[in-house]
Amino acid sequence: SVNMKSLLSEILFRILGDGKACAKWIELRLTDVSLSIHVGPDGENTWPKKYPFCGGVFQSPIDFHKDILQYDSNLSPLEFIGYNVSSTDHFTLTNNGHSVKMHLSPTMHIRNLPFEYTASQLHLHWGNRNKSEGSEHTVSGKHFMHIVHYNSEKYPDIAAAMDKANGLAVLAILLEVGHKAGGVGIFLNMLSMVHIPGFNVQELLPDSPDEYYRYEGSLTTPPCYPSVLWTVFRHPVKISQEQASLKTTLVNGYSGFVLLDLSYFLIELESDYC
Repeated sequence: SVNMKSLLSEILFRILGDGKACAKWIELRLTDVSLSIHVGPDGENTWPKKYPFCGGVFQSPIDFHKDILQYDSNLSPLEFIGYNVSSTDHFTLTNNGHSVKMHLSPTMHIRNLPFEYTASQLHLHWGNRNKSEGSEHTVSGKHFMHIVHYNSEKYPDIAAAMDKANGLAVLAILLEVGHKAGGVGIFLNMLSMVHIPGFNVQELLPDSPDEYYRYEGSLTTPPCYPSVLWTVFRHPVKISQEQASLKTTLVNGYSGFVLLDLSYFLIELESDYC
């Protein structure tokens, strides 16, 4: 087995050098979104102090209760362009200690929104050490994965779009433990790989994808820019209990694929090494 505290300490040593890990670790926690979001006694309650948008009126995520929902007959089904990616192409998986990210093909687009949006990445968020929780959006407490697109009519890439109005469009897919695991289940079973052969990404979507919630919101983590047009699908996709528990540490060497439950290890590293 691998000692995670020693592993993280070694990674910091290699990046920062001897004697710098503790001071720089605190700086990383404050400036890097992927490392800061789970740390601190008050968690996300402290975000607005450094990132004012995190306390804004458009802050996502939200919980969709019936009393806040209103039917809009003007909404149309999304049109998915280029989502069926050839198996001769490959998706690359990375992780940042907070989530698993799959980089998507720039030939993938969605239409029937105010603009055309180009796919950038798909990511999963993992909960804390004692829970099999996913990303932050909830519908009555359930959890999601997100497919992120940027406004390619107005901006050259996601970096330019992420802090702009109408800059991003995110599809949120509800994950629910059940007996039948479809395309999402197959994808989750490949999380130990660095490169995944192309597949039809539309298979990750739920049945009846024309039924969804839509609202204008923000990034769910700092800096919380209010730049996201959210489409949250009404129906869930099924995953197995084993797949729901994949937040458990997955390590394949220092230079390979590393998924860590950093919400636990960051706090331990701070107290033991700093």
